Amino acid sequence: AFVPTARKDREEARTVLEALGRLHTIGVSVDWTAYFGTAAKAGHVDLPTYAFQRQRYWLDQSRPSGDVTSAGLGAVDHPLLSALVPAPDFDGLTLTGRLSLAAQPWLADHAVNGAVVVPGAALAELALRAGEELGSPVLDELTLSTPMVLPTGGSLQLQVVVSAPDASGRRAVAVHSRTEHAPEWARNAQGFLAPAVEAPTFDLAAWPPPGAEPLSVDGLYEDLAATGVAYGPVFQGLTAAWKLDGAVYAEVSLPEEEHADATRFGLHPALLDSALHAIALGGLLPDANVGRPHLPFVWDRLSLHATAAIVLRVKVTPAGSAGTVAAVMCDAAGAPVAEIGSLTLRAHAAGQSAAAQRSLFQVDWVPAGAVVRDPFVPVLFDVA
Repeated sequence: AFVPTARKDREEARTVLEALGRLHTIGVSVDWTAYFGTAAKAGHVDLPTYAFQRQRYWLDQSRPSGDVTSAGLGAVDHPLLSALVPAPDFDGLTLTGRLSLAAQPWLADHAVNGAVVVPGAALAELALRAGEELGSPVLDELTLSTPMVLPTGGSLQLQVVVSAPDASGRRAVAVHSRTEHAPEWARNAQGFLAPAVEAPTFDLAAWPPPGAEPLSVDGLYEDLAATGVAYGPVFQGLTAAWKLDGAVYAEVSLPEEEHADATRFGLHPALLDSALHAIALGGLLPDANVGRPHLPFVWDRLSLHATAAIVLRVKVTPAGSAGTVAAVMCDAAGAPVAEIGSLTLRAHAAGQSAAAQRSLFQVDWVPAGAVVRDPFVPVLFDVA
């Protein structure tokens, strides 16, 4: 089947040579010496000694594109979300998206104990975005439960679900994710959204604050990496800090390459996360957990007063017990941008990120000789 068909208009010598070449490429031994005979120019040529090089010219499309409205969905202009599905029988909605290191490479700059973890600031921003769609723009409460760990390959499917308002006007909100083809969803965060609050009264126009003592930020990110939280360039936004009357003041900025996405976020998660790094400078963490990574655990009364910020002036103050803080954030002119009523941080266990990647039900080897149980009674094996 691989021998060229002889035709009157085909040169016989070329046909024979092509046939021999195809036989050679599929592993048939060909006596080339006999073919070439005593031809003067016949001989073996060595392969080049340098490495073979190639260059691809195909364009890589990191994110699927298309008109989601053609599938009955609502389009969402957001870097982490792409579609909106209104609830048909109550006043609620579901926002969907897909996360991956290919589509959102900046997320790789937030690693906890060796795993890429979507920052709690991003989960809070997702909930705020969902609330904005329904006129409930205040994150009244959000408790983070399971870390959202990005796989090194593939992607995460994402859903933000908002329920109908209760008698007080609050709406339940939950953030879920799962890896591609996984049968079950993980609930990463849940809480409540609330209607808008009154206009803010704070400002940070006097900057740096008069009488504040400068704090050194040299080595901050090296020290945080030693605890298990490795921040890449996008998240290394804290550039200056001061302390006054128990409060920590900090200046944070977003790298220029992220400015375009900042206009599509309410508040870029990397900028919000960087604002929280001031906590490490003020001695606001519990002494018992010093040396362990601390991540946001419970957000209370997070509200935005402006969007698309790329520079923040931040004031962080203690709020009750150790590990709980309050914060206000302003732009470069001192005008309010965001406010956190309280934020509780929790020490992150070394194996917590790895455990979040494991499915509840997994295939595992059972040692030979194990007790055989009724095949109709389900058995759960501990694979931890």
